[in-house]
Amino acid sequence: MHHAICSVAAAPVRKEPSHRTEMVNQLLFGETMEVLEATEEWLKIKSLYDDYEGWITNHLVSEIDQSVATADINYVATGLVNQVTLPDQLINVPMGSALVGFNEGTRLLWDEQHKYHGTYRNMQQPLDLDLLWRTAQAWTNAPYLWGGKTFMGVDCSGFVQTVFKVMGIRLKRDAYQQAEQGMAVEDLTGVKTGDVVFFQNENGRVVHVGIILNANEVIHASGKVRIDKIDERGIINSQNGKRTHAFHSIKRYF
Repeated sequence: MHHAICSVAAAPVRKEPSHRTEMVNQLLFGETMEVLEATEEWLKIKSLYDDYEGWITNHLVSEIDQSVATADINYVATGLVNQVTLPDQLINVPMGSALVGFNEGTRLLWDEQHKYHGTYRNMQQPLDLDLLWRTAQAWTNAPYLWGGKTFMGVDCSGFVQTVFKVMGIRLKRDAYQQAEQGMAVEDLTGVKTGDVVFFQNENGRVVHVGIILNANEVIHASGKVRIDKIDERGIINSQNGKRTHAFHSIKRYF
């Protein structure tokens, strides 16, 4: 097996080939990968969306041709939950699932067996700031999960990556990687909705990320996806007034 596609709603990607090791990422339905190594149960893979590597069990993926794996993907699932059917099965797939080979007329996907029934967006369409706002806010109260990328559990950079995937903007997986993309915004006085703000630890390393809603508010995954206050020093918890994250930088991707 050289290339594969995620054939379940969300597949855990682990640091090492063991269920006991850390989940560093998830692959969503339809996301494709290159297989780097294989054991009896485990595959070491590289996501073709963001080049992120890790280990996944082989029963969560299906083998596909390289031409399918590397083809441009123009459509993405936009509902928090969306139905995909096979002739005798049902899969509920999350926002951000890649609709590989999607035909708008028949709604069939890459193998003409999977059929998509949910809402979707053509990622080639112009970016819609109102859609970005609605998409981000739909995640409110989703629980925090290290390595997660769905509303059932998401980390800070997985949240940002998935929201921007719906918008048709490809971001890397981790916060420090996302901070290396885009165009710098000097400070909060120049921000607009959809700018991405990064936060640092005591050593100055980027460790957290959120999406600017306006000059005073940020939506981010910390304990859960929440909206908090922001100022030039960082995040202030809207419920208790405590400062939780120290400001690092702001980037703009569109």
